[in-house]
Amino acid sequence: MSVRLSGKVALVTGGSRGIGRAAALALADAGAALAISYSRDEEAAARLVRCAEGRGCLARAYRADQGHTGDIHRLIRAVARDFGVLDILVNNAAHFATGGVDDPDADDAALAAQAAVNVQGVFTTIRAAVPLMRRGGRIISVGCMAADHAGAPGLAEYAASRAAVVGFSKGAARDLGPLGITVNVVQAGPIDSSRNPANGPFAESQRAATALGRFGTAEEVAAGILFLAGPGASYVTGTVLTIDGGYGA
Repeated sequence: MSVRLSGKVALVTGGSRGIGRAAALALADAGAALAISYSRDEEAAARLVRCAEGRGCLARAYRADQGHTGDIHRLIRAVARDFGVLDILVNNAAHFATGGVDDPDADDAALAAQAAVNVQGVFTTIRAAVPLMRRGGRIISVGCMAADHAGAPGLAEYAASRAAVVGFSKGAARDLGPLGITVNVVQAGPIDSSRNPANGPFAESQRAATALGRFGTAEEVAAGILFLAGPGASYVTGTVLTIDGGYGA
């Protein structure tokens, strides 16, 4: 069943590359008007906007650091100004940092930035966006299998940041259910990306841990996001859709 989102407005944070870019294009192809945020790569964001417009989609890009509350509120105000309403929020922006809990040289600043983007940034973006959302709205946060399987040393805080979003989403689903807004998480496994390439130094162990014996693609995760954004998921809320190739099965 194809998903049609004509007349809907979608915001994808961290939408200029990777899973965010794939999700943005999937939503645009389904007919949604598109807003994306990006933190650094203005040209990549501009390319995505041109690509979406070439497919007949109204699209805008906004610079915003999802780890800064002021940026988040400015982003939502800009979406309100340019689009008037919001129907679909995809929280995709994320930060990754490592540091063992027994490591005296762990980068505290990097770990703090990770918490700011992955945890408080998601919470704040959802709170700021809700007043703009129409009944039937969809909130989808992109998470990671690390919430269930840390997988390697040094990932405790990263895993915690991902697990926090799952807990928040379950609570938010209860809060927002009376408004007709659903809240879900798409939890991704090993996905071929610039951060975690399928030919990288840690790829083989990840590949071997999956039931399918391969990395996934950003487009495969985007398909799950599109499902949750569409009419077929109208009774799905407070849950996690895991797209990980059977990692640890």
